[in-house]
Amino acid sequence: MTKTQNIKIKDFNWINIKDADQPEIDYLRRKFKFHQLDLADAYAEKYAQRPKINLHADYIFLVLQFPYYNHSSREVSPAEIDFFIGPDFFITVHNDKLIPLKDFFKSCLADPYYAQQCEIIDPATLLYEILDRLLKYCFPMLDHISLDIEEIEKNIFAGREREMVKEILYIKRNIINFRKIMQAHKSVIREIINLKNKNFYAGSLREYYDNLIDETKNIWDILQNQKETIEALEDTNSSLVSFKLNDIMRTLTIISVLTFPLTLFATIFSMNIISGMPFIETPGGFWLIILIMLLGILGMLGFFRKRSWI
Repeated sequence: MTKTQNIKIKDFNWINIKDADQPEIDYLRRKFKFHQLDLADAYAEKYAQRPKINLHADYIFLVLQFPYYNHSSREVSPAEIDFFIGPDFFITVHNDKLIPLKDFFKSCLADPYYAQQCEIIDPATLLYEILDRLLKYCFPMLDHISLDIEEIEKNIFAGREREMVKEILYIKRNIINFRKIMQAHKSVIREIINLKNKNFYAGSLREYYDNLIDETKNIWDILQNQKETIEALEDTNSSLVSFKLNDIMRTLTIISVLTFPLTLFATIFSMNIISGMPFIETPGGFWLIILIMLLGILGMLGFFRKRSWI
């Protein structure tokens, strides 16, 4: 299956590249003369670590990351998408993990009029359509995290605190990863709006791009609320686990104290001293000693109950 596909939209070409290896990078270098640092960032084995935007004389290079959910590891991970935007080309380079981008490109590829139906007339409009789909794709993942948090809350108060320790850590990791992925989106989109470049101008779409910023704010607010909720649940779970542990330790302590008279008497009467040892030669002395031990235990139980220790 080819890694590079091309769609003609109005006066520019949308070139979509999946998992760019050396041949694809060489093609971009020969065809478009892109800067070596930008090509290095677009290389599949050397993805950039942070969103950014680079302005050049004849093109714009944009790096963004979006979350995707890895079902096998139950982890929210970053998926990078790189944009090369020029006067007559729009190039996307990605690792083929972002479903909205894949579906959108397939729709445009299968139906030549699909892009027109979306009113795509220039690279700025196409960029908006892609970003809008990718940001909306974040909300189902956020809903899934919220459902997981609700399930954890139910299990905590159902007496499964120990089982929830690991589940809480999974959710905390996913929220942290999600926040790291999304934290730079608002500032990058603002830079896009303020660009005044001959190859790219989003001024006429300011209202639409402002909506993208609002979506990033909504995503961030949801993440902040989820972060606070899962931290509160973690504290609650830790308190319940500690309470149960303390309760167990108290019970073991009481048992050890209650058995102390038994141990003391058994130690005394196990001494190899016959002369002078009470109850040794008394008829029924064994049962008398047992009775004394039981009375000692009952006395200590009464003392503990009076102090409300048990």
